[in-house]
Amino acid sequence: MDKAHLFSVSELTERIRANLEGAFAAIHVEGEVSNYRPSSTGHLYFTLKDAGAAIGAVMFKNRRHSLGFEIQDGMLLRARGSLSVYGPRGTYQLVCETLELAGAGALLALLEQRKRALAAEGLFNSDRKKPIPRFPAVVAVVSSPTGAAVRDILTVLQRRAAGIRVIILPAPVQGAEAAPRIVRRIEQANAWHIAQVIILGRGGGSLEDLLPFSEETVVRAVAASRIPIISAVGHEIDWALSDFAADLRAPTPSAAAELVSASWEETRKALRSAQDLLYRTVQVRLERIRLLAKPFKQEDLEYRFRAILQPRLVRFDDAKETLLDTLTERIVGLRRRLELARRSLEAASPEAMLKRGFSLVIREADGKPLRRAGDLSLGDRLIIRPWEGRVTAETLAVDPAGPDTDTMEEE
Repeated sequence: MDKAHLFSVSELTERIRANLEGAFAAIHVEGEVSNYRPSSTGHLYFTLKDAGAAIGAVMFKNRRHSLGFEIQDGMLLRARGSLSVYGPRGTYQLVCETLELAGAGALLALLEQRKRALAAEGLFNSDRKKPIPRFPAVVAVVSSPTGAAVRDILTVLQRRAAGIRVIILPAPVQGAEAAPRIVRRIEQANAWHIAQVIILGRGGGSLEDLLPFSEETVVRAVAASRIPIISAVGHEIDWALSDFAADLRAPTPSAAAELVSASWEETRKALRSAQDLLYRTVQVRLERIRLLAKPFKQEDLEYRFRAILQPRLVRFDDAKETLLDTLTERIVGLRRRLELARRSLEAASPEAMLKRGFSLVIREADGKPLRRAGDLSLGDRLIIRPWEGRVTAETLAVDPAGPDTDTMEEE
């Protein structure tokens, strides 16, 4: 055997390391994830494979900040990194600097699968939605404090509802640390009861950039929040799973601020309208008063007063004359009736009867007027009182029946 070509294992491994690591210092590899196993130290270990081969891969902890999603077996990933040889085991692996989902189709499929699973649990049901307060005093914003989303929200609220207090709960909005930090901020807001409504959002970005807002942990935190949440992720065409779990979805962060301040703006407009209506009403009435008062000059006031008063005085005089005439007629009528009554009483009085020739016959024994002849006996003394004088008589004969009335009339 030619010893010139004899290598120790270490020498051969070192030769392979130099060749591989030198030749593949910066490469892009696309493959399907399998055997994903994150370590307790924070490193991510997995295998990338296709139909014909497989290669081990690792993403160290210090590179995880660039990862905007959680790795799962079956994902199609595009990795950028370099080859590294691990001498003690005689293996090589891909050391990943960045990882991306290979194509929007794979990402959309992942999100659709997650959406169906969460919807099946009822996290997107409309009966879970809480109403947004009409006049919130405090609004919490979970977003990057240096991002455009926060500036847009502050600008809109300052313009439409300057009295609303805004509390910024800072959280990264992309990368591996975004999802757990967002969850933490939502939990803190609920634990401290710091606001009446939460705006969760960020500016626009790629589908990969918005992935933290579609992470299962974030969706569950949004659905479990006791404080109403408005999800405002990206631009109008963008969407995230947090939109479905939130109590209200806004197409942009600015639109979320407008929704929060809508009642304030409506009230302000209503007050302005009421103020304008009141001003116009007062102006119209003042103008009408001016027109009514314009003809009333000082020298014409007496004339105009008499013109108003004279018809009423005439009506008063007419009413007085009518009343006097009516009273006079009533008095005359009453006097006529009184005279007739007096005459009737006088005609029916005993004195009038005596004047006409009648006499009053009284029994002397008891002083009672004689009504029937049958009340007398022979010899009874009678007192006869004509209109003038007095006559005393004695009963000589008594005829109780007396002459017939008819016979007396004939005589």
